[in-house]
Amino acid sequence: MASPHQIYGYELQPTRQSDPKTTTSQPLREVYNEAGRTLDIDLTAEQPPSSSILRLSLTVFILCAINFFSSFTNAIVTVGLPTIANSISLPRSLYIWPNSVYSLTSGSTLLIAGSVADSIGARRVELVGCILWSIFTLSCGFANTGIQLVIFRAFQGIAMSMHLPASIALIAAAGPQGKSRNVAFGCLGLSQPLGFSFGLVISGIMIEKVGWRSGFYLAGAGGVVSTAAGMYFLPKAPTQSRNAAGESIFKRLWEDVDWAGGIIASAGLTLLAYVLAILSADLSTIHDVSTAVLLTLSLILLLAFPLWMHQRSRTSQKALIPNAIWKKMPFTSTCIMVALSYGVLNSMELFSSLYFQDIQKTSPLFTSLRLLPNLIVGSIINLTVGLFIDKVSAMWLVLVSSILCAIAPLLMALAHPDWSYWYMEFWAQGLSPMSVDVLFTVGILIVSDEFPEEMQALAGAVFNTASQFGMSLGIGVCQVVALSVGKTGEGEKEPKSVRDAAATLKGYQASFYTMFAFMVACSLVGVGGLRKLGKVGVKRD
Repeated sequence: MASPHQIYGYELQPTRQSDPKTTTSQPLREVYNEAGRTLDIDLTAEQPPSSSILRLSLTVFILCAINFFSSFTNAIVTVGLPTIANSISLPRSLYIWPNSVYSLTSGSTLLIAGSVADSIGARRVELVGCILWSIFTLSCGFANTGIQLVIFRAFQGIAMSMHLPASIALIAAAGPQGKSRNVAFGCLGLSQPLGFSFGLVISGIMIEKVGWRSGFYLAGAGGVVSTAAGMYFLPKAPTQSRNAAGESIFKRLWEDVDWAGGIIASAGLTLLAYVLAILSADLSTIHDVSTAVLLTLSLILLLAFPLWMHQRSRTSQKALIPNAIWKKMPFTSTCIMVALSYGVLNSMELFSSLYFQDIQKTSPLFTSLRLLPNLIVGSIINLTVGLFIDKVSAMWLVLVSSILCAIAPLLMALAHPDWSYWYMEFWAQGLSPMSVDVLFTVGILIVSDEFPEEMQALAGAVFNTASQFGMSLGIGVCQVVALSVGKTGEGEKEPKSVRDAAATLKGYQASFYTMFAFMVACSLVGVGGLRKLGKVGVKRD
């Protein structure tokens, strides 16, 4: 396990530490030598003030509001996809792009965003990200073509990547370890399904009454208000400020952030997700030379990344993600599990929505109501898990929730379109959020427990990168499976429309079986990686 004085792969040697017994009226500081330079960390400035509960509450409310409105826009796209596609001429083969491109660009830039937040301050990164997110959310409402919507959603994802890691560092800075912080992280997770559930109902009504664009206008306005509140109330999170007079932000960004490592990791993951995306649009591209080249290049970059990290650490340079971080088995296992779980949850939401509308011919409003159990259960879990997570073994929480979640896509695969919704589909929607909503709280508590505060934004970025790319890759894999299995048959006894409907149903069922397999793998990873973890979120003396 890395030393608490090891930052981004460095061993930092203390040169002076104030004695709190003799310097009660002076700031408590620690000063370290870092490769011949001085790293000055003001501990007093980073400690929560006496009004930490109020500060924590305001911080959580503002950060949750951004999560809420972000999930609200995702719900608009999920429920209104057929309507939006008809409105802006988005081909059916590109149905997953408004959803997948958001998670693709977000995941591509999360690592750099987390490193930047650790270098120049999470508050600054958070506010810039919120401003950009509000602008591009409003832009989505003005999109006139499918290409415009995809581009605006891509930039919306980049802006969100600035918010996700910074939010973890800001909550850690706003309150001490213990139940209050556990509940705060639980609320941060709660805001996402709550926003999605609210978006399902409201967007279903808006789409039928005033159009899908109004949902983006509402979310963008909410983002503007939340950003304005954040300028006054968000706390400052710990940064690695050097003891150098007049040092500019640009110099710190250049020296503190491993830009080359960020580009290698982001390019490798982006190319891999892009290959899946183009395959999901047209399976025949699997035979193209360009597809093979892109896939090979992505694998080369992903294999080169840990080698680059080793080289950076060996030469005492800052590594974006030190290889030592993966030696923390609970953290590594949780990242793998959250990638699988997020892929399944978002695939369940998207393919269930398409199943209800394409196969059972329900309206957007009634589709949103059928998806509602998913969000109600998710909200309840996020609201309560922070209250008892420090009393139960994390492995058992994760294992039980993963098994329950695995049942959800299995029920959807076995359900017959003519059966009552209450027979299987209702239970499937209720069980699907079980794993993600437990893992989110467990994961961010592992980040706050396992890493020093000055590394929490980066560790949070890695954790969120896993979730965002899991989302993109999960939807891409399920779409590829659905297209490959759901090819229209050549029978002559049935009309083409009947054959198309049967093929589509068969493709959706195959995608649900794929999700089931993912959750089985998730359960196995949990047993192997978290068996020695014990409880998380326990207050330290």
